[in-house]
Amino acid sequence: MAWQPDQGGLNQIVQLLSESQSPDTETQRQVQLKLDQLNQFPDFNNYLIFVLTKLTTEDEPTRSLAGLILKNNVKIHYNNFPQGVAEFIKQECLKALGDPSPLIRATIGILVTTIAQKGELSNWPDLLPSLCQLLDSEDYNTCEGAFGALQKVCEDSAEQLEGDEQSQPLNIMVPKFLQYFKHTSPKIRSHAISCVNQFIISRNNALMAHIDDFIQGLFSLATDEDREVRRNVCRALVMLQEVRMDKLIPHMNNIVEYMIVRTQDEDDSVALEACEFWLTLAEQPVCKEVLNPFLPRLIPIIINGMKYSDMDIILLKGDVEDDGMIPDKEEDIKPRFHKAKIHGHQDGAGGGDRGEEDDDEDDGGDDDDSLSDWNLRKCSAAGLDVLANVFGEELLPHVLEKLNELLFHQEWVVRESGILVLGAIAEGCMGGMTPHLPKLIPFLIQTLNDKKALVRSITCWTLSRYARWIVEQSQLNGHDMYLKPLMTELLKRILDSNKRVQEAACSAFATLEEEACTELVPYLQFILQTLVYAFSKYQHKNLLILYDAIGTLADSVGNNLNKAEYIEMLMPPLIDKWNSLRDEDKDLFPLLECLSSVATALQSGFLQYCEPVFQRCVNLVQQTLTMNVLFMQNPEQYDQPDKDFMIVALDLLSGLAEGLGSHLDQLVLSSNVLAYMYQCMQDQMPEVRQSSFALLGDLTKACFQHVKPCIAEFMPVLAQNLNPDLISVCNNATWAIGEISVQLGAEMKPYINLMLNPLVLIINRVRTPKTLLENTAITIGRLGFVCPQEVSPLLSQFARPWCTSLRNIRDNEEKDSAFRGICAMISVNPGGIVQDFIFFCDAIASWVHPKADLKEMFTKILHGFKGQVGEENWRRFSEQFPPPLKERLSTQYGV
Repeated sequence: MAWQPDQGGLNQIVQLLSESQSPDTETQRQVQLKLDQLNQFPDFNNYLIFVLTKLTTEDEPTRSLAGLILKNNVKIHYNNFPQGVAEFIKQECLKALGDPSPLIRATIGILVTTIAQKGELSNWPDLLPSLCQLLDSEDYNTCEGAFGALQKVCEDSAEQLEGDEQSQPLNIMVPKFLQYFKHTSPKIRSHAISCVNQFIISRNNALMAHIDDFIQGLFSLATDEDREVRRNVCRALVMLQEVRMDKLIPHMNNIVEYMIVRTQDEDDSVALEACEFWLTLAEQPVCKEVLNPFLPRLIPIIINGMKYSDMDIILLKGDVEDDGMIPDKEEDIKPRFHKAKIHGHQDGAGGGDRGEEDDDEDDGGDDDDSLSDWNLRKCSAAGLDVLANVFGEELLPHVLEKLNELLFHQEWVVRESGILVLGAIAEGCMGGMTPHLPKLIPFLIQTLNDKKALVRSITCWTLSRYARWIVEQSQLNGHDMYLKPLMTELLKRILDSNKRVQEAACSAFATLEEEACTELVPYLQFILQTLVYAFSKYQHKNLLILYDAIGTLADSVGNNLNKAEYIEMLMPPLIDKWNSLRDEDKDLFPLLECLSSVATALQSGFLQYCEPVFQRCVNLVQQTLTMNVLFMQNPEQYDQPDKDFMIVALDLLSGLAEGLGSHLDQLVLSSNVLAYMYQCMQDQMPEVRQSSFALLGDLTKACFQHVKPCIAEFMPVLAQNLNPDLISVCNNATWAIGEISVQLGAEMKPYINLMLNPLVLIINRVRTPKTLLENTAITIGRLGFVCPQEVSPLLSQFARPWCTSLRNIRDNEEKDSAFRGICAMISVNPGGIVQDFIFFCDAIASWVHPKADLKEMFTKILHGFKGQVGEENWRRFSEQFPPPLKERLSTQYGV
């Protein structure tokens, strides 16, 4: 006997469902409580499926709501459903997929895929055969409902479908989907392509077996009247470029023609999918050859897509000019992720590298949350950017023709898009743009005063793309021409009355700071006045960007910031913020990052603020560790802590150690910082280990006497982390080992075997990133310096990569200690360098000013080698040298 509802219970649930649609929050709260109570009854979910599938007298929103509540229950409680209930729900879903209402069919589809995800497809063996059978139904609603459900299953459970080796369902499903490309209903055609599209990127075997039929099917649908079908065809062709370009190449001219038309589709969502095509094509080796003949037509179309649409302007509140006083909505503030500290030797010892991650605004600089993250404007701008990188200056004639009419257009929207074009081509076409910049840069600086906020904000971004050229000009011809005017106007924009302009100006100024570095020192007073005034003016979101601009300033001008008047301006507002934030407030992340840069730059100037900052960082680490232990022991009762608090605190402690050195002595002594750091060094999360190794290296340099007693515990942990698959963790562990060896000297001996083999493997690995190679070479050199007897037997195994990775780095202390190490190893084991002596000569020649005693060591080794092989052999050997190397060795070392 099939399950039947009790009429009273049914009425009560229907009543609840209609109440839950009330706008009143109190009513909603009451409904939620009652729903939670009803969840205690095993057959409550039977009532919900009954309302969704059988209660046709109710309105559609109420029925659909029953389905969505059931979906949530499946998500949370499915494994506790009684067997009979689960079976009843599955059976009713399959029966009702042909419901006349599209809303109800879609809701059932969502429910089906949620059950499939929870119970994994294996527990519902008749699902796929039943859905495939329903596709053949004469009834349109049944066919569409089944296809809708299949599409969701293909999206949500693609991996399970592909991994089912036993029944290999896709061998049956893919050919079946392809048959429906010719169906009379556009909705069905669209479902069919969408289902197949889920399996392109993974190069699924079942699809690859039918790839020719699939591509023919796509071509036959190219001119389909339905926008969803066209969108799915474009999406498929974009993905096929990545996996089966070989199949597209024969048809490439037709495909490009088609995509040019679709990039102008009246439907924005189709145009966006088509526009993605140019981005993926740019990554293909054939791009230049394929696109060259089309550039005169394509470039104006892409540029056209870079205009704000009317909808964009409404979403961006483009008509609101002055909003600086309006507080931000908290939900508009994106979470920020901390980039953990990476140590290298580029600037002496390292420090957080802003590096590449900041150049991600190539999509037009309007990184707005209220605008969907990716739209036609951003995609077009990114497309122009990558094509500029592919074609370089060959692209310029097609762009410049259009640019003139844009930049001086009456309508601000058109002018704005022209300025975005200038920014998008900056990187790829820099050479060709250079002759135009003496006119363009002053024009852009003037445009920073445009009366439209959106024009001012994009101008900030575009100018930042030319910051390097501006700084280079200033170094050659003085600051008055470009740098000073740009800085003056950008600082005014930092105090703009529009929040978007403030944000763009702050970001642009941070880029300028990175390029200009100490060129900014004469203007520090003026810059700090502006940034500190912005503190009092900014709403929440832009404050976070302001911290970044201040931190970058500190990184760029370094110890030049350590003047009493600058410290008095800058520190009070930062410390006020620091004191006002609670320990669990995520605004601490950017503030701690900023303070880390400031402490490193100010050095002794930070002393008066050091103690409370140090204590709080240690507390943050300790609290996070404690919360993590509680969570590990009892995950039901405790939440997992956000480890970013710990990572950022470790990085600020690193900054303090780097900036204040031995001044930290007492603070380290009177805290448990080393014990906490040891726990962090063993954390599961790589970023936590990465930051703890950076701190270990910095504390080793600052106050080794406190680190030394723990060395025996630290060393095995460092050795375990010499794993080049986690580049940044490995990099910092390697760097810390090198710093410890310098301090330990000959006492490093017991640990050499532990460290040396993994380091030799890393330096010989193919495609090891440059920073890691250099750090590994320096650390091997340092180990050889303190324990030459133990390290030199392996010299022949690393000599060549050691020499080639250190020939490109600037003279500095770390390079000095590493080269002393290799000299010590050669004196113990001269045979170890014989095979690679030419590389050693080249590495010596990379020194500009070696210290006198180091130069003496080089001379001794060179003359010793020459004496060993004899005059004639040396002449033959040195004839292999490139002329500059030969000359350098002769003038510097007399060989």
